Amino acid sequence: MEAFTSPREHPLYRPGNADFPVFQLPTPAYLLDEKSLEANLRLLRLVKDATGCRILLAQKAFACYPLYPLLARFLDGAASSGLFEARLAREEMGEDREVHVYAPAYGAREFESILDLADTIVFNSFEQWDRYREKVLEHNLNGGRQISAGLRINPGYSEVEVSLYDPAGPASRLGVSLDQLIGGLAAGRFEGLSGIHFHSLCQQDAGALSRTLDAVKKKLGGWPQGLEWLNFGGGHHITRPGYDIDLLINLIRQAREETGARIYLEPGEAVALDTGWLVSTVLDLVQPEKGTVAILDSSAACHMPDVLEMPYTPVCYLVPAPERSKLASRWYQGREPGVHPYTVSLAGPTCLAGDITGTYSFEIPPLPGDRIVFTDMAIYTMVKNNTFNGIGLPSIILNREDGQIETLRHFGYEDFKMRLG
Repeated sequence: MEAFTSPREHPLYRPGNADFPVFQLPTPAYLLDEKSLEANLRLLRLVKDATGCRILLAQKAFACYPLYPLLARFLDGAASSGLFEARLAREEMGEDREVHVYAPAYGAREFESILDLADTIVFNSFEQWDRYREKVLEHNLNGGRQISAGLRINPGYSEVEVSLYDPAGPASRLGVSLDQLIGGLAAGRFEGLSGIHFHSLCQQDAGALSRTLDAVKKKLGGWPQGLEWLNFGGGHHITRPGYDIDLLINLIRQAREETGARIYLEPGEAVALDTGWLVSTVLDLVQPEKGTVAILDSSAACHMPDVLEMPYTPVCYLVPAPERSKLASRWYQGREPGVHPYTVSLAGPTCLAGDITGTYSFEIPPLPGDRIVFTDMAIYTMVKNNTFNGIGLPSIILNREDGQIETLRHFGYEDFKMRLG
């Protein structure tokens, strides 16, 4: 029987975590674990210390700003996808941390505000750089925060299998092609730019980065001269068990030797990988013509959109309610349909027919009042959730290092209403 007295016994759980307070929480709730987050940050700092690289939080994956002071102790700053993320990073990480901004295109009004926030601005095309070059130079001459400008390239090489998440495909709008870069260099259009940014990975190992770097250098015949920095983007699954950290360290060192430039990484998932859960309650069981469906107070469509977009089926556990006394405090991992006797689809409370998180089999049947705990729910959840159908947003709760449970944010009706008028 696949039962656990505590989720810390699961191999994804790091030693030292406090007991999971599954029935102490209002649901739905995102529960974050401070110890697990710090363990990831220490591993990232190991890479920094071994290579001299700089690591930025990619806020598009994890932007729980009450934890930014902790992140700022280990990371060099944050990567932002536009004005609001840049402002959040500057306000919550502090003046001594770097704020980098990249967007596929900048509007004039937005750009004026970004100038007062950013340390580095990455442009998506030579045309965007031509449009805003004088603004950047004027800002720097006026004695404000000195901005380093760079260009995003499409390396033309990718091993990402899901096209929705492939930033380096041949039809990607993200970055100039290597042929365009070569032409721009020859025409002097790179003048005034200090660095190159690329992003071609998604949940991948260092081997994919190695092959990407080889492809870029082969096409370009080596790196452009005079680079002050080189940004390898995100998608590096550095904190995943089994990731080849030694290879990553060697690649960073090699790039520094070849260019003399600062090397940046922008991990998002790796920062908060396996540090959070979505805890939900079974509300009802229904028996359609085919199968059994458990309706939860959490929703894939509203609370974990990547489940439908990627798509993927998250690992989950069934935790029986305390009144099921013989089973209480035991955790039952959901498996593929047919592995265990009770096969159930876990569905949300919205009117969307496809609001199904997944179909699992359990050793025991889920009943109303039981809890379902979905793992690895710190990333791409809070940053992408929504209030479709008027479904409430999950509370954000932190399991402190000392075992204290702290509610960082509770959402209510006004959070739904304010977005609509």
